[in-house]
Amino acid sequence: MIARIWYGYTTPENADAYETLLRTEIFPGILARNVTGFRRIELLRGPVGEEVEFATIMWFDSIESVKAFAGADYETAVVPPKARAAQAFRSPVTPL
Repeated sequence: MIARIWYGYTTPENADAYETLLRTEIFPGILARNVTGFRRIELLRGPVGEEVEFATIMWFDSIESVKAFAGADYETAVVPPKARAAQAFRSPVTPL
């Protein structure tokens, strides 16, 4: 099992809208792709300094499943444009 962890940050004023976007558009879009070996996605949220941090954890069966989701550059975050526009900062992905 591989956990693909990604962190994104936004302002407190934008945090509720960002979470709604993730849960109602981004995550359903990921699920709709039906990537073989993708198991689930989890979202954590908490304050960090003057921003709000979101941690996304995606679970995959294998590195081949991660590559099927993310492509050849599988260590780079897959962030749709709408989500990217709502962020103040994002981290690279941490595969475990």
